[in-house]
Amino acid sequence: MTECLFCDMGSDKMPVDKLHDDDRVFAIRDIHPRAPVHFMVIPKEHIPSAVDIGQEHGSLLAHMIQVANRVARSEGTADKGYRLALNVGEYGGQTIYHIHMHVLGGRRLGPEG
Repeated sequence: MTECLFCDMGSDKMPVDKLHDDDRVFAIRDIHPRAPVHFMVIPKEHIPSAVDIGQEHGSLLAHMIQVANRVARSEGTADKGYRLALNVGEYGGQTIYHIHMHVLGGRRLGPEG
């Protein structure tokens, strides 16, 4: 595997301010926020894209959503709602090939696409 920005962040090879960190995932603020609240939940396991997800990743995906819910609550956006999104491939807007879940909130979000 070539160098991976998110693998480096997850292993603390590259220090970053984390909103959440455990043995499976971490959460960080997006450096180009699209909403007042915009963070990402990133697994420490390197999985290039959502197309590479298998049944064996079910508990990891559930954990990612649980962490997203917890951080959204601590960021003050849980009561009014927020969006969870995975970008998949070039046309889906994926720029880093290591899955990550975007969590956006803090304002009314319009339709995307």
